[in-house]
Parts: sequence; structure tokens; C-alpha cells
Amino acid sequence: MLKHIVMWKLLDHAEGSSKTENALIMKGMLEALKDMIPEIEVMEVGININPSGAAYDISLYSEFKDKARLIVYQKHPDHLQVAEFVKRISSDRIVVDYLV
Repeated sequence: MLKHIVMWKLLDHAEGSSKTENALIMKGMLEALKDMIPEIEVMEVGININPSGAAYDISLYSEFKDKARLIVYQKHPDHLQVAEFVKRISSDRIVVDYLV
């Protein structure tokens, strides 16, 4: 099993919306991918509630059977569309992938 975790810091204002509005839009878009991309085994999207300046604004936790299925997900047209939106509303991103 491969676990894929990503966290983003969002811009205060982008695409005509506030950070809070964009976080909700992004969460909905990411969660919709679970029904579009069968390679996703598990997906969870969370919006941060920690007021620390060190905290990231939104996180994605997902699981895939193997690296090949993660790659299919990453290249899937629906994922690429979400990724383009996310690039426009975020200022920073961190990621970790690991096998268990």
C-alpha cells in the first residue's frame, strides 16, 4: 500500500475568492476525484483549524495499491484539472509518499 500525503498553504485571495472560500472549493474538487478515478483506494481532505503560522491550510491523505496506480491518478485528466486550479490558489506545497 502506498500512502500519498500533500499539504498546501493557500493565498489570502485568488480566483476572485477568499482563502476560506477556495479551501472549500478545493476540498470539494479533490473529494470528487474519488468517484472519478478508480485507482484511489482511500481519500480524505481536511481544512486546517490550527491557528499557528506554521500550519498548512489544507491537506490531502490518500492511499493507492502501488506506485503505478498513484502515477495513473497523477496523470488522470480530472486530477490535472484540479491541480491547475490548486496551483492558482496556493503559495506552497509539501508532499510525502511512502510504502507500508
